Amino acid sequence: MSTVSTSTTATTDRLRSVSVIGTIVVIFGIIMILAGGFTWYQVQSQLASEKITVSEDASMFAGQPVNSPWTAYSEAQTIEKHALAASGGKTYAELPKDDPNRQVVMTGSFLRASLFTSVVAFGVAFMAFGIGIVLVLVGIAFRRVARA
Repeated sequence: MSTVSTSTTATTDRLRSVSVIGTIVVIFGIIMILAGGFTWYQVQSQLASEKITVSEDASMFAGQPVNSPWTAYSEAQTIEKHALAASGGKTYAELPKDDPNRQVVMTGSFLRASLFTSVVAFGVAFMAFGIGIVLVLVGIAFRRVARA
């Protein structure tokens, strides 16, 4: 077997490998896009099913249903404002154990934490979706290089 034939076979094998890797990357990208979209939808539908409305005194999105990262964040900020007003500006940890407002502030903290968790979940879903798009584009580029 000649050196040219061996070199051509090695190059063909490498290009085939690049094409296979490109296909795998595209598949993972599609999975990430689907996972990100599904997660976004699930978080949005779960928030919507709670039928929470952004408080009328919120600085943004007042009166709108809480079903997005922006409305969840706005309502969390408003809950903090209400809890601090009820406690005279003190956090749960700063209130004496016998303060009657301690339960209100604690409930506010739990609600804020839940809303912020949904904001983070939206962010993770968006990131997965974005990474999926990048993976699909990289996979397509690999496949084009293999064909060239």
